[in-house]
Amino acid sequence: MTGILMVCEGNICRSPVARAFLEHALPSVLVSSAGTRALVGRHADPLAIQLAQERGMNISQHIARALSEEHVRAADVVLTMTASQRDQILSRFPSARGKVFRLGEHEQLDIVDPYRRHRVVFELAFAQIEHCIAQWRDDIARLAH
Repeated sequence: MTGILMVCEGNICRSPVARAFLEHALPSVLVSSAGTRALVGRHADPLAIQLAQERGMNISQHIARALSEEHVRAADVVLTMTASQRDQILSRFPSARGKVFRLGEHEQLDIVDPYRRHRVVFELAFAQIEHCIAQWRDDIARLAH
């Protein structure tokens, strides 16, 4: 298994956090992240870093990167934060059909975007991500073995 690619918009809030949650849940799985409109070169949002640390995860070294065809091609599964991001990826990279899903696919849920919003919105995004990772955990573990 090449790995799981987590995708959000800016690659400084949701996808780095989703990556950390999945790496924590399944340490043997390769996980990366990127953004459809990444704030390339920026570190993770300071509040995301703080909330991750409060949960025992360190995303302080994360650097945002833009989604590329190479990232999509290399991944076994691509998990997006919203249906819109999923659709954008499938439109840009039609060959990825069948391996691009929304992280909240099981419940038809888009992960709220906390960028430039209050702590309560970050907390909600974290809770949604953690819940959705739990929904994918067994499927991903099966793929990895």
